[in-house]
Amino acid sequence: MKKIDAHLHLVQNIAGFNGKGRLNALGNGDAIWDDGTLIHLLPNEYGETDFTAEAVLRLMDTNGIDKAMVLQGSLNGYQNYYTWQTMRQYPDRFMGAFSVDPFTEQFMTILQRHVRDLGFRSMKLEISAGGGMHGYHVTTPFRLDLDPRVGQMLHYLANYPGFNIIVDYGSADQISHQPEAIVNLAQRYPMLNFVVCHLSFGQTNQLALYQNTLDQWQPFTNIYTDLAAIQDINDETSQPYMASTELVKRAYQTLGSERLLWGTDSPWSATFNAYADLASWLEKADIMPTSALENVYYQNAERLYFNSEAKRAVLEAVDPSQC
Repeated sequence: MKKIDAHLHLVQNIAGFNGKGRLNALGNGDAIWDDGTLIHLLPNEYGETDFTAEAVLRLMDTNGIDKAMVLQGSLNGYQNYYTWQTMRQYPDRFMGAFSVDPFTEQFMTILQRHVRDLGFRSMKLEISAGGGMHGYHVTTPFRLDLDPRVGQMLHYLANYPGFNIIVDYGSADQISHQPEAIVNLAQRYPMLNFVVCHLSFGQTNQLALYQNTLDQWQPFTNIYTDLAAIQDINDETSQPYMASTELVKRAYQTLGSERLLWGTDSPWSATFNAYADLASWLEKADIMPTSALENVYYQNAERLYFNSEAKRAVLEAVDPSQC
């Protein structure tokens, strides 16, 4: 079965930042936050201090993964330009999203450069309190559907029908958790696609809340969600992933197969569970028929991220380093 990892991160240089400060590379895939917290960020044998496109291709080829969608986040630090270079070098294997912090003075200049000049057709907003903007903009909490800076960005992106807004808003105990804001934005911008990461941080000890979120999203066909890192979120470190199976089953029953995207959140998630397990568990879970699995594993990401217009925009952009 063909597969696209719809949630993966490249790391040319570890440059993470969040409420713990800056993330500093230690080697052997390890890193340390400024507050002293140690993490094992990179899977063994795939990078000492980086997770390059070539390492990822080796990992993908070993596990039968056709393509990958590269996202940005504060854990690794934004890798926008390296992502763009990778898309240009391997357009049949990688597409990607850029990120911008709307609290940056030149946020609109940054956004317009990546969309108009570099040809990106997806943007990632990492706003979670645990690892994103709400963790380092602690005095300025904001809602995606009310903040004027976010509104300014989305008004501009509405000029590009089919543009993808990918959102990680953290778990339900965080101020950044905003499933209802996604509903409001999907209604306000029907020409844009909204992809919420990690099944909205669904957890089996909060199934009523999780189902309520899915029910809110159900009428809006421009709301999607990915399956990345749901094992980590539910503390599952070996198959069978029973909690993940229950969460995906509910999402499939409520949203159908055409609004779910399989992904892994590698490299970090591949340090908790082997990439081979993350790649194969959904088939083994026997939640949906083969035709639905094909949607989740490949067709939906192909339609959203790898469509001909998205590839054309990247390939026709002028490389600023050559000007």
